[in-house]
Amino acid sequence: MTEHTDNIYAAPLDKLGDFKFDQQVAQVFPDMIKRSVPGYSNIITAIGMLAKRFAQPNSNLYDLGCSLGAATLEMRRHVTASRCKIVAVDNSQAMIERCLLQVNAFKSETDVDVVCDDIQNIDINNASVVVLNFTLQFIKPDERQAIINKIYSGLRAGGILIISEKLRFENDTVNELLTDLHHDFKRANGYSELEISQKRNAIEHVMLTDTFDIHQQRFANAGFSTSELWFQCFNFSSMIAIK
Repeated sequence: MTEHTDNIYAAPLDKLGDFKFDQQVAQVFPDMIKRSVPGYSNIITAIGMLAKRFAQPNSNLYDLGCSLGAATLEMRRHVTASRCKIVAVDNSQAMIERCLLQVNAFKSETDVDVVCDDIQNIDINNASVVVLNFTLQFIKPDERQAIINKIYSGLRAGGILIISEKLRFENDTVNELLTDLHHDFKRANGYSELEISQKRNAIEHVMLTDTFDIHQQRFANAGFSTSELWFQCFNFSSMIAIK
């Protein structure tokens, strides 16, 4: 699939609406992610490694908020447990159409169901691995605990939740420093000051971030006895919670 350069915010926009995962974003998404999210490729690689380790025979693996299917494909590439099925879910039709093309381009013994729906409508059943890769931060904060609870209930004993999120920090000095370093990362990847500013304004009401402590409290509230931060680069992170 042709990769397009992300120049959505390169020119001044008269009306800067909220960020949406529409056709325009879907078309440039691989480039946008690579240039905007530090450590993204490491996270995807590790999701495959964790899926190989935690996938149980005859179980389901869920990629909730799958976008173009990077985590889904990495899990399918690595899973060795027999008769597993991956359920990839996203509420963006544009993303799902492209995800299907990626999934259908490769043959595998592990079946993949690609579903266009809100992750809050999805039942989690007989799961050994559940992935929320930069997804929860786009859900309303007061609805997040219910999603974690549902995942915990649907996981088998020994199952894992892998959740990647942009973090917020209680300490203002640290929060400002890591935000500035992230912007430096984007500058180093060719984004202009205008692009950085417009993207920030477009996404600030859509993506509401939590502290790591809030995430850990949610895991504990749901019933997870083990949770930890396993990856962090600036204000981007990935966590695990094991049932």
